Amino acid sequence: MAKLKYKRILLKISGEALVGKREYGIDPEMGKYIAEEIIELKKHGAEVAVVIGGGNIFRGFSASENGMERATADYMGMLATVMNALALQDSLEKLGEATRVMTALSIRAVAEPYIRRKAIHHLEQGLTVIFGAGSGNPYFSTDTAAALRALEIGSDVIIKASKVDGVYDKDPVKHSDAVKSENLTYMEVLKNRLGVMDSTATSLCMDNEIPMIVLNLFEKGNILRAIEGQKVGTLIK
Repeated sequence: MAKLKYKRILLKISGEALVGKREYGIDPEMGKYIAEEIIELKKHGAEVAVVIGGGNIFRGFSASENGMERATADYMGMLATVMNALALQDSLEKLGEATRVMTALSIRAVAEPYIRRKAIHHLEQGLTVIFGAGSGNPYFSTDTAAALRALEIGSDVIIKASKVDGVYDKDPVKHSDAVKSENLTYMEVLKNRLGVMDSTATSLCMDNEIPMIVLNLFEKGNILRAIEGQKVGTLIK
């Protein structure tokens, strides 16, 4: 078993990752795939916390652009992340993985309220912890929530897993000449507006010197290779 370069990780997954072959909502097959990837990390000794977005169900920022009051729209988006967190919990537990969903909004019937020390205790006991409801505050994205939770629980790295295999100088879907970077600084991300995370999350990571790896979630084994220290995706530090 290879030695892990990063043992405690914060895995940031977009809500769209759960869509799978559907147009919206949650595809159980994608939940199973993500759960299997997480369990593989656990087998190698990693401690895993997850922040998942809600864009497959409801996107608060888009709703506010269409006339909905921003705070209301953001709270609705937070509830969408809780739905995704519960779906991922179900996928993990069907495969025998012990989990806890912890939410920034109090929804005691389905999840524990977020308490930093309790979250750390769960990780130390070998549970996978899934954080829902973002940071609990409107006007802040789940990217910012991921950066905040990673710092609070003492993560060694943030893994941002999406459908893109790294950070490019422009959209690789629209531009065939887009160039991927293997290494970047957070200042370069901010200066060049690369859109990896919003500026609040990027600044928080930069100020507290936590590394981030952006990689393709759908290439099996990518996350494990990254936390072993192999060159995968783009490393930002």
